[in-house]
Amino acid sequence: MFIEPHIRGERRGWIEVVCGSMFSGKTEELIRRLKRAKIANLKVEIFKPAIDLRYDEVKIVSHDTNAIQSTPIDNSQKILLLGQDVDVIGIDEAQFFDEELPRVCDALALRGIRVIVAGLDMDYLGNPFGPMPNLIAKADYVTKVHAICVKCGNIANYSYRKVPNDDQVMLGELDVYEPRCRICYNEGMT
Repeated sequence: MFIEPHIRGERRGWIEVVCGSMFSGKTEELIRRLKRAKIANLKVEIFKPAIDLRYDEVKIVSHDTNAIQSTPIDNSQKILLLGQDVDVIGIDEAQFFDEELPRVCDALALRGIRVIVAGLDMDYLGNPFGPMPNLIAKADYVTKVHAICVKCGNIANYSYRKVPNDDQVMLGELDVYEPRCRICYNEGMT
C-alpha cells in the first residue's frame, strides 16, 4: 500500500511566488508570510541581492518601512549553502538574481523547504524580468499583487520609469518609478 510522504511524517517543500509591479506590496507580503512562519516557530532564513541597498544594507524593507533581517548575497548558489537546516526560505527582489535561481528554489523545495520568493515580473519596458518567468512556471503557488495607477486610479501592473536610462537594472523609488495601469503605461511609452 502506497502512503503519501506527508502522511508518513516527511516534510514536503514547495515554492510560492509573489510578483507584480513596483509599489504593489510584494515585499510587504513576503515579510508578512515570513513573520507568520516565525510565529509558528519555524526556522526561517531570508536572502536579498547584495546590490539592493535602497533602504538598508542587510534588512529587507518594504516601501511602508516594514522590515525583517536578511542575508545579502551576490549569487543564488549561496542560498543552497546558507539555507541549511531551515523550514522556510524567503527571497526578495528575485528579478536581480542570476538565471540559476529557479533551479536553486526547486532543489530547496525537494529538500522539504517552503520557499517564498518576491520579485518584479516585468521590467520597465514591460518584458519578463530575469529569472521570474521560470520561477513562476516552477511555483506551486503564484500571487500577483497590484499597485494603484498614479494617473487614473485603476489597478496598476506596470513599473513606469520616469527618468531617461536604458539600463534594465536601475534601482530607484518614487523619484524614478511610478505604478501605472496598462493604458497609462502605454501612453507614457509613446
